[in-house]
Amino acid sequence: MTRLVLQGQNLTNEAVNEIADKCQATADITSQFTVIENVKVTQADVDALRTAYPFDINLMPEQFNPSAAKLLVTDMDSTLISIECIDEIADFINVKPQVAEITEAAMRGDIDFETSLRKRVSLLKGLDVSALERVYLERLQLNPGAEVMLKTLQQQGIKTALVSGGFTFFTERLKQRLGLDFTMANVLAEHNGKLTGEVAGDICGAQAKADFLLAHCEKLNISPQQVVSMGDGANDLLMMKEAGLSIAYHAKPTVQQQANTALNYCGLEGVLGLLQLQYN
Repeated sequence: MTRLVLQGQNLTNEAVNEIADKCQATADITSQFTVIENVKVTQADVDALRTAYPFDINLMPEQFNPSAAKLLVTDMDSTLISIECIDEIADFINVKPQVAEITEAAMRGDIDFETSLRKRVSLLKGLDVSALERVYLERLQLNPGAEVMLKTLQQQGIKTALVSGGFTFFTERLKQRLGLDFTMANVLAEHNGKLTGEVAGDICGAQAKADFLLAHCEKLNISPQQVVSMGDGANDLLMMKEAGLSIAYHAKPTVQQQANTALNYCGLEGVLGLLQLQYN
């Protein structure tokens, strides 16, 4: 079954009816999202609609069954949370512009993630570890809709996983705070209370994220088709390609082009609309 999901603050009944007419289909309007079933459109048609209307319009993959979803795997920086943690850490040692430039290049896919991470972490050498706590307490904020998204998914029995090219210092705190089921990230090496400028152990990059998703499918005895995967940068693409539904969240252009769906107007509550889940 081919369906469109429409959602966002600017969504109106008039716009819904216009789109339904163009798609030769009827709309099921709810207070939080609208589903148009059995649409006769291509992705190119959807792209054209997106340029004409100021809300999220997504053509759902035919093989994905939202009611069968069992696992959400999401990126952390600029996806679940609003900041890039490493950029904010760098601000405490006055190298934020240099680190942010490398971060941006990596998220666009201009340089490979592993190289970019080692370069950025090397610039943090000598920083007092207490700066990490300050970033968590003073600067880290969840993106809009994060808590209602996670609460609703958890109420539906859908497992939640946070996999990040960032750092375990933050993922472990978020796991405890938000009741997440699984996390994976990089470990910042430290000695005598100072960062050494190195990553301890293997790097959690693009392939590691994809492997994490597949390993947890085995662990939960589910199919990758039952997984929703979400991210914003190039290092999320391998992970997103393994999932039954991939979501580009306010993402870089290369990610939006390759993901099944994109959220550019909604907050993270938009994930629930794609899964056709009502929320409080």
